Amino acid sequence: MLELIRKYRVYIATSVALVAALAFYSLNLRDKEHANGFERLVMNLFAPVHNVGSRLNDSVAGVWSDYVDLVNVRKENKSLRESVKILNSRLLESREAGLENERLKRLLDFKATLRAASVAATVIGEDSSPWFKTLVINRGSVDGLAEGMPVVAAGGVVGQVVKVAAGSSRVLLLTDHASGIAAVVQRSRARGVVKGKGKGFCSLDFSLREEDVKVGDMVVTSGMGGIFPKGLVIGEVAMVKKGEYGIFQTIDVRPAVNMAKLEEVLVLMQKSE
Repeated sequence: MLELIRKYRVYIATSVALVAALAFYSLNLRDKEHANGFERLVMNLFAPVHNVGSRLNDSVAGVWSDYVDLVNVRKENKSLRESVKILNSRLLESREAGLENERLKRLLDFKATLRAASVAATVIGEDSSPWFKTLVINRGSVDGLAEGMPVVAAGGVVGQVVKVAAGSSRVLLLTDHASGIAAVVQRSRARGVVKGKGKGFCSLDFSLREEDVKVGDMVVTSGMGGIFPKGLVIGEVAMVKKGEYGIFQTIDVRPAVNMAKLEEVLVLMQKSE
């Protein structure tokens, strides 16, 4: 027993002192109005501990509050970003609809000036070559289309229907090498045939050297050949070259219609004669 007490004497002495201190402190709690020396000593000893605990508690509470606020801000930002995306999408759709309405209005105004009946069509495909020499439209035999029918846009001549399926057709553009349209220079009435050169240009072939043709002159359909009605705009003279020899002059024509940006067309419901 004595050996056990000697072995743990430090722990036993510490325990006895703590019990005695707690007992003494408890006995003095009856006097609530005045603190004795022992109570003041205990309060002074544990005051720093209380201060550290209080500051630690405030820090933890502040960090937690900031974390909760940050999570809420992130959720709000995510919601706002989604709302912005939706609004931008609707704005783009509205702009696209406005541009389409403008194009269709010009096409309808142009349609009103035509004598021949026509069918509106949308471009749904294009040739894979760099020159975009043919286009595919969403109208076909069920809509009354047939090979040889002329195709125009609000700006002028586009080309000619060359292949027809039930619900779609292929249009040969006037810039294709296989295309040929009887034409006339609007100012001087010089005649020729507009042939496709590729890369977005045409040439006015078979125009005699003595004919009066200048850069900037408008070239329109002559009505000859029985394909295109008379007076449709083809394009503008971009270059005139008269050689020293030969009976014809070299004339380049820039089409009035930008084939690369074409979206809607009119097919004139008349077959070639």
